[in-house]
Amino acid sequence: MGLARLLVVEDDLDIAKMLKIYFTALQYEVDVANRGRDALEKTRQVLPHLIILDIMLPDIDGYEVCRTLRTNTRTSHIPVIFLTQKDERSDKLQGLELGADDYITKPFDIEELKLRVQGAIRRAERESLTDPRSGLPAGRLIEDQLRSIIRKDSWALLDLRINNFEAFKDVYGFVAGDDVMRYAAMLIGEVVDEIGTSNDFIGHAGGDNFIIITTVEAAPAIRQKIKERFAEGVLSHYNFMDRQQGFIMAPKAEGVVEKAGFMTFSAGMVSPDSYSFADIREITEMAAEARRQDAIAAGN
Repeated sequence: MGLARLLVVEDDLDIAKMLKIYFTALQYEVDVANRGRDALEKTRQVLPHLIILDIMLPDIDGYEVCRTLRTNTRTSHIPVIFLTQKDERSDKLQGLELGADDYITKPFDIEELKLRVQGAIRRAERESLTDPRSGLPAGRLIEDQLRSIIRKDSWALLDLRINNFEAFKDVYGFVAGDDVMRYAAMLIGEVVDEIGTSNDFIGHAGGDNFIIITTVEAAPAIRQKIKERFAEGVLSHYNFMDRQQGFIMAPKAEGVVEKAGFMTFSAGMVSPDSYSFADIREITEMAAEARRQDAIAAGN
């Protein structure tokens, strides 16, 4: 997997700097926000795997930040550890009631904080809540979303897969592949923010497969914009020589190599406007078939 992303929300600059240095040395990717609204904006731009959140902030307090995260479909799954000087039982209970995963009071033991961070991230991955590379909701959270929409109207599900991803990974390696996965997740989030709504859901179904649940009105534009922007932006992940020749030479069995095109997104779309679904398996199977047909059409 790629580096786990931490967001440290702390207005004490010395503590924020110390945590950034410490966790960066442990091979985490660390970002810092000194204000609550900055934290919400950073989370909207790039989903962290975990948030270390101070309660006493200069604008909105940590409770409000946590409440906002938990009521937004896109961020409700992110583990949150409160880090605060408040040690009253009522303060701790308020944080936990809002959905925080843990609560540590200052002054704190940095080794204990490290273990709690590691434990919260492992727990989320073990329970199939998040994908370790993208930080997006995975397995069970995706299933929960599908069950919640099956009896509703006016939604659409987009099934997206990266074409030629395995060939790219065979040539450029796993680290470069993880970079592409993070880029894809970030791009999908940007497009959904631009065209969709705050209630839209983005999930990482595994491997090179993503899903989006949005409104039936917004889905076609989201689908088209993601395909266009990814096909253009992903070229930066190839070296100059490959970009110039327009393809890569990927290894196959028995030492054979063959041409492989650049990565693109294929995307299938389904909605209850055109079909009545009996269970979530029908939704995912029909969306996957629509995505396969899109890939075939693009290949032709």
